[in-house]
Amino acid sequence: MRSSIPAARILSVSLLLFCVAVVQGEPAGNAAPGVKKDPQTVKQALAEFNSLIGGWRGVGMIKRNSRKGAWSEKAEWVWKFKPETTSIDYEITDGKFLRSASLSYDPEQKRYQLATVLPDGAKRDYTGTLNKDTLILESAPDSEGAIYRISIRRLNEKRTLVLFEQRNQGQSFYYRLAEVGYTREGTRLADPGSGGPECIVTGGAGTIQVSYQGKTYYVCCSGCKQAFDEDPETYIAEAKQKAEARRKQKSD
Repeated sequence: MRSSIPAARILSVSLLLFCVAVVQGEPAGNAAPGVKKDPQTVKQALAEFNSLIGGWRGVGMIKRNSRKGAWSEKAEWVWKFKPETTSIDYEITDGKFLRSASLSYDPEQKRYQLATVLPDGAKRDYTGTLNKDTLILESAPDSEGAIYRISIRRLNEKRTLVLFEQRNQGQSFYYRLAEVGYTREGTRLADPGSGGPECIVTGGAGTIQVSYQGKTYYVCCSGCKQAFDEDPETYIAEAKQKAEARRKQKSD
């Protein structure tokens, strides 16, 4: 026997069920894309590490104050701007514990993320938070239950320590693997508020000249220079807004 229910009523019921499914969070075809990270929020969080931008000379030690097993390495911290992400990249030459790393920030979790490449090419990811002048990052347990920790401590504008530690899953204490003491290489960064030029992209200390329409500006690294060259008007406008905000704050 053929159904006597009109096609229009069937269509109405179908649309109603579809709407209910969407309200309840059930999948309806292609899911909506996740909320993109606000690039300004990410850049502001990473600007905490403007003092690291530039080149460094490092001495690594397995045991503190012991030259046994010690080594020398070089490192450079550079801003990287991509359509999807903003990060500060950490490139190491002759490193015993890291080849490279990329520092980013998750505004929803309010946690920093460090994606690292080890000397043998393996990858390991860390997450963590900033505690005063020290960024403390921890990995998830690996296949053998080992958990690794990296602590990046900024002593001053010329000295930075990177501590590598490990613990086994279920243990509460870490044991030291090694520590690298870095000394700034080349031109030092200006202190905030010292009157030195600021990077027009990140607000750090400007050490490299760039120009646009006959005017000279400053950036802090090759990554910021590339970003400025690609979109100078945006960064000039942002810098003017920041300067105006500072003037208002002083006048209040």
